[in-house]
Amino acid sequence: MNYDESIVRRLKRVEGQVRGILKMMEEEKDCKDVVAQLSAVRSAADKAMAYIVATNLEHCIRQEEEKGKDTGKLVQEAVELLIKSR
Repeated sequence: MNYDESIVRRLKRVEGQVRGILKMMEEEKDCKDVVAQLSAVRSAADKAMAYIVATNLEHCIRQEEEKGKDTGKLVQEAVELLIKSR
């Protein structure tokens, strides 16, 4: 799969957030603030996963439709992948 620049930027933002959390921990910031930032990272990672799965699913469905094949199994696999990631 070819990952576009937008998903790379999203993940670099997550990487920066994680570094910020580590710095907060080193500075012994309040646990509520650390947890809030961890929650933001989790949300951003979830969105990145959903974007990757959706983009890949769209690509795979188009390929299967061109071949005249059923795409139901692809959709089911994508749903299962997202469920496992939770």
